[in-house]
Amino acid sequence: MIRTLLLILLVLLIIGALPAWPYSAGWGYYPAGGGGLLLLILILVVVFG
Repeated sequence: MIRTLLLILLVLLIIGALPAWPYSAGWGYYPAGGGGLLLLILILVVVFG
């Protein structure tokens, strides 16, 4: 149950990090970097959990 919820949340964060809007073009790699960090944590939890 919690894995499914985390996976859905991660997918939403990745979609939200895409620079699809003009005001988010100057954000750089910050949103995608945060999503990547969450993905890494999720992978570690699954592997060691």
